[in-house]
Amino acid sequence: MTIKDTPEEWQVTATTVPFRGNKTSVRTDDVVMPDGTVVRRDYQVHPGSVAVLALDDEDRVLVLRQYRHPVRHKLWEIPAGLLDVPGENPLNAAVRELYEEAHVKAETWHVLTDVYTTPGGCDEAVRVFLARGLSAAEGERFEVAEEEADMELARVPLDELARGVLAGELHNTCLVVGVLSVLAARAGDGLDALRPAEAPWPARPFEA
Repeated sequence: MTIKDTPEEWQVTATTVPFRGNKTSVRTDDVVMPDGTVVRRDYQVHPGSVAVLALDDEDRVLVLRQYRHPVRHKLWEIPAGLLDVPGENPLNAAVRELYEEAHVKAETWHVLTDVYTTPGGCDEAVRVFLARGLSAAEGERFEVAEEEADMELARVPLDELARGVLAGELHNTCLVVGVLSVLAARAGDGLDALRPAEAPWPARPFEA
């Protein structure tokens, strides 16, 4: 048996959208189960996101600390953001987020991993990139507002972040996935063997 996720779509007999927000919505589907029964499933419809694990030459990761109201925490995270335009190239979005949130650019980009953050209740797909060869971006810093106005930036050794993840001290999905994926990649075929930055992404198709 091949251990690999596969696309599949069960029959939907009815759909409603009881809530539409600024960026996301809630959808209710009536789904036919394998035994023929029909059940109702509510889930958040999400445009998708990108995240960037930016690793510098001293093996430090660029992280930021931001207030997240739903969980009532300030979380240490890696730069991330929404795919604002349907069909947007995720690499372009990742470059933009690294610039806007950290005023940093990178020479080398790879796809680190692709994840569904909470597939039981949301269709959000996230592509996590590895960025290396970091340097300061040119031009003016991006003007931040709201929660981002209170954001803190730091560069933290990769091993220290890994310790914090396993100790239950760091909880952001993209940070946890990114840190552990880098360590796994190093223990395997190495970082240069990761997928190219514009590798296909069936969850959020795009034009290269």
